[in-house]
Amino acid sequence: MAEARYLGNLFTYKTCVALLTLSAVLIRCIVGLHSYSGAQNPPTFGDYEAQRHWMETTLHTPMLEWYQETPDNPLSYWGLDYPPLSAYQSWLCGKVLDFFEPEAVALKSSRGYETQSSKVLMRWTVLAFDLLVYFPAMLACVAVFGARRPPEQRLWLLAATLLQPALLLIDHGHFQYNCISLGLAAGAAAAIAANWVHVGAVLYCLSLNHKHMAAYFAPAFFAHLLGRCLQQPTFSCKVRAVVSLGLMVVGTFVMLWSPWLGSWAAARQVLTRLIPLSRGIFEDYVANFWCVSNVIFKWKLRLSQQVLAKACLVTTLAAILPGLVAQIRRPSKQGLLLAMAQSSLSFFLFSYQVHEKSILFPLLPISLLAADFPLLAAWFPASPMFLAAAQAATGARAIPRGHRLVLGVPSTGIGAK
Repeated sequence: MAEARYLGNLFTYKTCVALLTLSAVLIRCIVGLHSYSGAQNPPTFGDYEAQRHWMETTLHTPMLEWYQETPDNPLSYWGLDYPPLSAYQSWLCGKVLDFFEPEAVALKSSRGYETQSSKVLMRWTVLAFDLLVYFPAMLACVAVFGARRPPEQRLWLLAATLLQPALLLIDHGHFQYNCISLGLAAGAAAAIAANWVHVGAVLYCLSLNHKHMAAYFAPAFFAHLLGRCLQQPTFSCKVRAVVSLGLMVVGTFVMLWSPWLGSWAAARQVLTRLIPLSRGIFEDYVANFWCVSNVIFKWKLRLSQQVLAKACLVTTLAAILPGLVAQIRRPSKQGLLLAMAQSSLSFFLFSYQVHEKSILFPLLPISLLAADFPLLAAWFPASPMFLAAAQAATGARAIPRGHRLVLGVPSTGIGAK
């Protein structure tokens, strides 16, 4: 009887996981039916055009020119400003669009190309990466971090991540691929928590090389892994653990950056595109410390960019330090998620050149902590819905924003007790 009851519960849990996954896919498709910022709005046309143009650039220009100003790649028009793995992803998606609709990624002549079929194709590429990277990573996180929790709490933990309101709107409403970087980072956390530390190190390097905003997690991963290495029984074991992890990290970076490592000028140009100090301390109206306090003290007018960059560095390090010390001294599974939340929030609040999309990175560990901190996980994901309004065209995403706000709060707050 006990075995039959266990099998019945197991079947019910698997059925609920399948239904929840299908519901998450359906909601993504529904969000994609709405308009997006910049639609039919020349000369830059918004987020769809940015992604489409990167596909065009990576498909038709040599790798060494992807980040450089050339006649075929004017950087003033949606120049590529994400790391190499993101560029490779654009190339792959460009191949898909080129196969089905070559005009959508034709060199130069495709600027402002906005057919319904090309937009559907691009939305399907976002959904495909969601299913290939983000969904498996969330299932792995639920299995690892929710291993000792009852099935209903594991289901709510999965709902908190798969029905994350801001991620759905930004990725499936605005043709973004944040699901790749977030999925790789979550997979890294799950792998490390499951004692596959080398796999986790590689996955995190892949995440960092897809969206450099994943650097928000770097202090947390570094402190946790260092703490694990220091727990080794002998000094030689400690050194061996550090060296082996270092080799995995260096090897991953070399593999991804190899086209640009033959020339310092080429590598420096990539770094310049990734770290645009000239843009200023914050972009648009992001709800971090510098932007909010700018109402009282005009940072950009009173201090130079160099001074502001140093101030950002000091305040960010001060904010993340407690979590780092805790993980170096006593690394733990829950501690890793807490350190990721603290580190990413500190970067969002105090670092230099923060974009509103960066809020997705603190949301990841906070959503994974839904079972431990249900109130925080319920209401914190609702706040970026107002940040997303700055990225949306007026009225274009009001309906999906409202639906996701209604669906998102219950998914993280109910049952996670």
